[in-house]
Amino acid sequence: MSTSNGKHAQKPKTNKTHKVPIFRIISLIIIVICGIYIGKWMVENKHTDEIVKIAQSAVVEREDNTISVDFAKLKETNSDVVAWLKVNNTSIDYPIVQGQDNSYYLTHSFDKTYNAAGWPFLDYRVNLNGTDQNMTIYGHNRRDGSMFCTLKDILKPEWYENEENLYISYITEQEEQRYQVFSIYQIEKETYYTTNSFESEKAFEEFLIEIKGRSKVDFNVDVNSSDKILTLSTCADNNNYRVVLHAKKI
Repeated sequence: MSTSNGKHAQKPKTNKTHKVPIFRIISLIIIVICGIYIGKWMVENKHTDEIVKIAQSAVVEREDNTISVDFAKLKETNSDVVAWLKVNNTSIDYPIVQGQDNSYYLTHSFDKTYNAAGWPFLDYRVNLNGTDQNMTIYGHNRRDGSMFCTLKDILKPEWYENEENLYISYITEQEEQRYQVFSIYQIEKETYYTTNSFESEKAFEEFLIEIKGRSKVDFNVDVNSSDKILTLSTCADNNNYRVVLHAKKI
């Protein structure tokens, strides 16, 4: 085809500059962000490992299933220490702290530095004078196996069918307490099982019937309104559920 002046029409010049597809930019941003989070997670895990080693150095004796803890040494790092908790055949072997609320130790380590791993802590509402019927200890379910990650193992037959696992050590500055497991289960998020005190003996008895009835297995352990209860709790299934253990003081 020709123009009116007899000359061939020239093709329009094309812009050879290639634009980077927007999805590539987005992908690059996502990769960078993921890298930052992974790096932060690794740093926090390393710090947690270091703090755990420091804390566990305060355990000066382990003989015949007896634990002796140097609380003065622990309090040099954190004055919020209230006890030491040991659950057989899990990684739960930590000093327990108690804050002014139930939020601080979700994001702070034993040395009170910011850390998403947090630290196992006693519900702030629990009185340390022993007047409360139920004391709850919380800990994160960390994928690196730290904190309360291995609490989920209590739901496996190889754990709860082992008799030695059913006795938990809870050591304070005053005494070494022993607790016997009577209920283990997984449940949707709620606050009922974390109730620490009750208005009446009947209300506490109803509480005990409820939490014992939830158990995945019947441990044939009698519990009544004169008992003191220890509750351990962690998250499961992307925080949709809670893995819970109840034990009575013996």
